[in-house]
Amino acid sequence: MKKILSLVLVSALGGVLTLGSYKLFLEPKHDVALSSTNSTPSFLPTSNVSNLLATNEAPDFTVAAENAVNAVVHVKNVSISTGQMTIQDLFSGRSPKRAQMGTGSGVIINANGYIITNNHVINNSDELSVTLNNNKTYKAEIVGSDPKTDIALLKIEPDEDLPYVTFADSDQAKIGEWVLAVGNPFNLTSTVTAGIISAKARDLSGTSSQSFIQTDAAVNPGNSGGALVNTKGELVGINTAISSQTGSYIGYSFAVPSNIARRVIEDIMEYGNVQNGILGISGGSLNSAFAEKLGINDTEGIYVDSVVEDSGAEKAGIEKGDIIKEIDNIKVSKFADLTGHIGSKRVGDIVNLIISKDGALKTLAVTLTRNETYTMPLVGRIKNTKKQDLKKLKATNGVKIIELNEEYADYWKNNGVEEGAIITSINNTKINNVDDVKEALENKSSHEPLRIELINSNGEKERYNFR
Repeated sequence: MKKILSLVLVSALGGVLTLGSYKLFLEPKHDVALSSTNSTPSFLPTSNVSNLLATNEAPDFTVAAENAVNAVVHVKNVSISTGQMTIQDLFSGRSPKRAQMGTGSGVIINANGYIITNNHVINNSDELSVTLNNNKTYKAEIVGSDPKTDIALLKIEPDEDLPYVTFADSDQAKIGEWVLAVGNPFNLTSTVTAGIISAKARDLSGTSSQSFIQTDAAVNPGNSGGALVNTKGELVGINTAISSQTGSYIGYSFAVPSNIARRVIEDIMEYGNVQNGILGISGGSLNSAFAEKLGINDTEGIYVDSVVEDSGAEKAGIEKGDIIKEIDNIKVSKFADLTGHIGSKRVGDIVNLIISKDGALKTLAVTLTRNETYTMPLVGRIKNTKKQDLKKLKATNGVKIIELNEEYADYWKNNGVEEGAIITSINNTKINNVDDVKEALENKSSHEPLRIELINSNGEKERYNFR
């Protein structure tokens, strides 16, 4: 019996030693975290590896911010306006003057002192000054401006080479890409905010004439004309507008793409004005409802509703019913995609389109032409005339009506005026082209009636007065 007990004890002791050795030397160790009911719970990332990668790849804005801050200036616009008259002013014949100052931002684009800003920052200025980041102030002259794109070019005469930013290709900017907005909001100089590109080709006007880069970088009054730069410090856009009910930033800001801004200032420097090229089509962006109305299956692209006579589009073979899918390898899903890219081009530049014609994809090269059309109030769309147009109605000068205003179409037709009629004079000003029409309308005072002389479709001269 004693032998049996001894064997059992020895076996038990061996088992204990074996288990203890396994626990001590072989079994993997697990750390146990003890928590009490009063401790604050911690929330851990689902993947420590992903978290480490995100930390290591976080963008460094310091170099881009330093470069941009030194190249962004504070623009001050002093305008003189007529103040409220007092009785003393009335009897003495004086006209009181009052100075008003507006402020904004600008971006130095070369070492010689050329500065790009917004047209609305310098509009109606009597005196302009520019303060650099080193607190030096210079008088600035307006080289030129373009209200359509809201871009202006200034020049100062510095006593040294200036730091400047280089242009990025805004067509290559990606949604989700980090950007910095640099400017002088609320007169707070050298302010840098960060965000991402939220969208591209935004049109705020509803007329498909704009193509902004949208960001969520904070932009406020005073930022206008400042720089939107990428993480390399390259200029992606010129900060121009915010979308807000209060007038201050609420999450959306908009910038003119650098490609458009660059083309505008190059035109101003080379030609003294902006050389706007047009494709020569009108139409609309496709969607399910529009496609169903047209009786087509395609829901993406630009549907061509009409083609301008003698335009590059007509010469390339684009017709009503075609659908533009791409321009220069850029997908076109809304009209602002098209106008935004064309806005960076000049008259005579060639763009390559992929269009859907009767369901088949075709590639067409289109040469951009000068805009020779204009939408005239009360009348409709007009166009520069050709010799045969004038000869047909025995006219010596004028512009041709190519599309009547829908609201007044019945009035014109009832008076024998149809597409093809020639407008020869506006308010006693001889008309030779659409630029003459624009100038005549701009020079007309608000209380002055609009007087139009034309040759109708039957070759008869007529005069119309509108008040």
